Amino acid sequence: MKDIKSKVFATLGALVLLLAAGVAGYSLIEGWNLLDSLYMTVITLATIGYGETHPLSSAGRVFTILLILGGIGTMTFIFTSITELVLEGGLKEAFRRIKMQDKIEKMTNHFIVCGASRPGLSICEELEKTSRPFTLVVLTQEEVKKIMARGWCAVPGDASSSAVLGSAGIARAAGVFCALSNDKDNAFVAITARGLNQGLRIVTVQNDHDAEMTDKLRRAGADIVVNPSHIGGLRMASEMVRPDTVKFLDSMLRGQKAGTRFEDIETGSGAEGRLLGDFKGADRKGALVVARKDGGANSYDINPPPDTKLRKGDVLVALGTPEELKALSSRLS
Repeated sequence: MKDIKSKVFATLGALVLLLAAGVAGYSLIEGWNLLDSLYMTVITLATIGYGETHPLSSAGRVFTILLILGGIGTMTFIFTSITELVLEGGLKEAFRRIKMQDKIEKMTNHFIVCGASRPGLSICEELEKTSRPFTLVVLTQEEVKKIMARGWCAVPGDASSSAVLGSAGIARAAGVFCALSNDKDNAFVAITARGLNQGLRIVTVQNDHDAEMTDKLRRAGADIVVNPSHIGGLRMASEMVRPDTVKFLDSMLRGQKAGTRFEDIETGSGAEGRLLGDFKGADRKGALVVARKDGGANSYDINPPPDTKLRKGDVLVALGTPEELKALSSRLS
């Protein structure tokens, strides 16, 4: 955007200076009024050849020659700059960025992903598959171009900066993913994010397997700390002892489009006192409820019976397509 703005301002500046020089020259040399001087300057630079506005003196003709010679170079620069903007897609990119920024400003309850690392990109892919709004914070303008090519929203800058997180809409966000490659950077992002929005849910990557760093990240404001190395080890063990279960989960998560997903659904007042059987989906219609957590408890009731009475604030773990899960959430709200 800065390069585009500089080209536009340089082009407009050159045109304004050329017109001003022509108007000033004719006014001083020939004593013409502003309109006549401007008209003569324009038709001279445009090489239209309508003829002189008033008869020119010798000094006026010399000035006109100089204006034509100087104008050829300046007008060539102007048209070349305009052509470059059009052919190189600069204007198109500018409009795309304006549209993207407008989209970010209208986002609510969205997610902010900090860092285009491998975990960060995987997070974005999953959010995209499940139709959740998000914006990705990257360091450079070049990275923004790459992200925009994928159809995602991106903001350039330091993710630990209040201004950068503010431009990503942190005041309206539901959560922040700290996915930078340095744990200290993730801690700074968590501190900044928590200070800007106390109600955020913050999940951070921990790159080093260090219990002390885990504690530091939690004190910095992270709700959940995920260690990829630890998760990778558990995955390897699962591949060995329960391969079919792993394949089942992979079939949900690794498809090109969003397929079946597990989802948390919080019950609202519409479910107060009603039986789980009214919503469970055991008849194979709609999402299937596989677990229930009491709103004030930390344990889960696996495969709860249909006669379970629901209360406002309960959390149901459901299995289904995004459309089925959305419909169930709407019924339970």
